[in-house]
Amino acid sequence: MSLAPRLDLRQSQSLVMTPQLQQAIKLLALSNLEIEGVIAEELEKNPLLEAVPSSDDAPVAEREREVARDEPAPADELVMAGEAAGESLDVDVASERFDDSPSDSLGTAGDGLGLNGASSSASQDGPDLDAFAAAGASLADHLLQQAGAVLTGVDLFVAQHLIDLIDEAGYLTSALLDVATRLGVPLVQVERVLAVIQTFDPTGVGARDLAECIALQAKEADRYDPAMARLIDHLDLVARGDLARLKRICQVDDEDMADMIRELRSYDPKPGVRFGGEPMQAVTPDLHVRRSPAGWVVELDSSTLPRVLVDRRYHAELAAGSQDKASKAWLGDMLASANWLVKALDQRQKTIIRVATEIVRQQEAFFVHGVSHLRPLTLRQVADAIEMHESTVSRVTSNKYLSCARGLFELKYFFTSAIQSADGGDAVSAEAVKSAIKALIANEGAKILSDDTLVELLNAKGFDIARRTVAKYREAMGIGSSVQRRRQRALGGG
Repeated sequence: MSLAPRLDLRQSQSLVMTPQLQQAIKLLALSNLEIEGVIAEELEKNPLLEAVPSSDDAPVAEREREVARDEPAPADELVMAGEAAGESLDVDVASERFDDSPSDSLGTAGDGLGLNGASSSASQDGPDLDAFAAAGASLADHLLQQAGAVLTGVDLFVAQHLIDLIDEAGYLTSALLDVATRLGVPLVQVERVLAVIQTFDPTGVGARDLAECIALQAKEADRYDPAMARLIDHLDLVARGDLARLKRICQVDDEDMADMIRELRSYDPKPGVRFGGEPMQAVTPDLHVRRSPAGWVVELDSSTLPRVLVDRRYHAELAAGSQDKASKAWLGDMLASANWLVKALDQRQKTIIRVATEIVRQQEAFFVHGVSHLRPLTLRQVADAIEMHESTVSRVTSNKYLSCARGLFELKYFFTSAIQSADGGDAVSAEAVKSAIKALIANEGAKILSDDTLVELLNAKGFDIARRTVAKYREAMGIGSSVQRRRQRALGGG
């Protein structure tokens, strides 16, 4: 065997993803609101793109006819006719190699129809969710306004520094000695300014720990007597539900202790959270599912997704003018980019409709009867049913929400693991088991159900489930253990 260097020529096949196809695949994972931002950016930099409101049906149809006359055949038709090799969005990005070869042809991924052939046009009856009002003043602004009204000079300067150290929950996050050293002022002055801040609205702000926060609110309510002070000093016993020891420490009877616990529960442990957060955003559904006499209909919500078309007339005007070589190249690039975006958005909508339609078909019992009839479902099952790659289904179901008569659900909600049936029947979904656990605990009555008891009751309902699985699902739903629920009931928390 020769060890000398040599040149070998090898031939191999590989799937190369163009930059356009990479971006088209990324569009699948974006929600309608995020797509709206992408379209807005493209409209700003490409003069050949035109946004048309979805309600403007007649002009849209006219422009689409004009585009159909001027544009070459769509990629799916070219593939079927054997005239070109189109590229599909249905690929596994992790396993492919990227290249910069120019291509903007896209394959077809679906017909965009509902389960019974209904059109996937935007729903005219979808909910019109308005954005909530902008966020109000932040906690820091609210406190600074109050400080400016009662403090001046050095005290105001110290107050401004202390307010900067108060977190979103309303607690002071730094030691007063460190503040005094940093500012070069006496510690007693910092303490005096903090005492002033602790009188500001909201009551309890500026506290250094939970006990001080509760104490400030008790003082404001004129309930800070010696018994309440001792109760606040032993919040750890309150958390453990050790009422017998608390009664001895506070020197009160059962009635007074119950009254003090109720008073304690009325205080806000995080007085600052009502200020300064980001404005709440209503979730806008990407899809609407409704039942018609002919069956289920899946529709895209285009209220936040404008129609984008290529302005052929403007392109013809620019092309007719005198242009140099660079201008012609720029115009060609803009036209290719505009054509690609229109095709990619259409491909995205067809793919989403196709995946959502299969989800509705697989989970029809849920839409009819509720969560207890939610079937186990995996991405691979949907991918195999519609002949797509599993990664494509994963992208389509990311950050997408579906609105139906039963509420608003993320598409990922419909993919749940399977729990075997105790009687040997069909497996049930984990969400159905969670719903059963929640219902049992909500109706447990005077006798608190342990996890072992829950297992027995679930087995009686046909769910073959282990105790550790019950505990895991219970904790995932934010439901405490039987011991914690018993303590809450003893403290009067139900």
